[in-house]
Amino acid sequence: FKDQRNLGSLLTLNLSKPSLHAYLAAGLTRSLSITSAESAFEKAQGERVTLPCTFVLSEEDVGTLDIEWVLIPADIQKKEETIILYSGDRIYNHYYPALTGRLQFTSSDPKSGDGSVDILNLKSTDTGTYQCKVKKAPGVESQKIQLNVLVKPASTKCSIEGSQEIGKDIILKCASQEGTPLLYYDWRRVVTGTQGLPATSVLNKNTGELLLKNASKDYSGTYNCVASNRVGTDECSVELNVTPPINTAGVIAGAILGTLLGLALLAFLVFCCCKKHREKKYEKEVHHEIREDVLPPKSRSSTARSYIGSNRSSLGSMSPSNMEGYSKTPYSQVPSEDFERASGQNQTIASSKSDIAHKIGDITVV
Repeated sequence: FKDQRNLGSLLTLNLSKPSLHAYLAAGLTRSLSITSAESAFEKAQGERVTLPCTFVLSEEDVGTLDIEWVLIPADIQKKEETIILYSGDRIYNHYYPALTGRLQFTSSDPKSGDGSVDILNLKSTDTGTYQCKVKKAPGVESQKIQLNVLVKPASTKCSIEGSQEIGKDIILKCASQEGTPLLYYDWRRVVTGTQGLPATSVLNKNTGELLLKNASKDYSGTYNCVASNRVGTDECSVELNVTPPINTAGVIAGAILGTLLGLALLAFLVFCCCKKHREKKYEKEVHHEIREDVLPPKSRSSTARSYIGSNRSSLGSMSPSNMEGYSKTPYSQVPSEDFERASGQNQTIASSKSDIAHKIGDITVV
């Protein structure tokens, strides 16, 4: 009752909230309370964040002090997961593998009233709702903190679409390969003394496209694109060179002439190849016909045997009455390919035939 009157006096004096909070923490309350007030954090990937959880104990809180941090899943059907725990003067941080080595208590002595935790080297997957629970019977308090980890724009590429000719519409494109939406793009022309865009340019900050209508030579220069979101920026540049239109008729005529020359050369090569192929084919056919017309030479031994055999048959039928006429037969006129080649050989053969005829005649007379 006394405490209630003191509280009423404080309210009557219209003390500020911090002073009231300090007074309550000094012993007016009779239960555990969490004093940290931050409930949302937004950080970039790779950075470090401290999730606060400071508390005040009362004299009536006599149980074991437990400080538990849990991750509340976005799906309400799933259960919350413990990520780190302080209990009985010991720290347990092996519950959540995704944060192993990156999660720790900020204070080396959490029971002193600071149960805050640090998450190092943040990842986009660390985004979520975290809850700090402080328990010391009979007091129990908890606080939720929303953490949003964003990815800075990165690997931003600039490009030019369209013909860079005077009078044409040219589009400059800018896009980041990485980065948490929403991403915004801004183009600037880097020219000595000014960074303004041409008067006819149209910029779409959401898509990163810069349209340059009816381009002139004055549009030439270096253009710089800056991609940004709530946690960082990234840049890229492109060089634009607007030139007079190309002589299209001359290019087409040159292309046609080159094509015709190429076809003519190809036709000539094909003709040469066909001609050479026909010549080789003709040579093979003529050579083959010549080989077929030539008869193989007769064997000398077979020719001689046939000739001698015919003579013997003729001699066997001779009688003394016709021996005289046969002996006068010109043996040298018997056709023979081998005997006609050498006249000396023919004479020798003729003399041998005459001797044989005389011997046969003697034998017959006897």
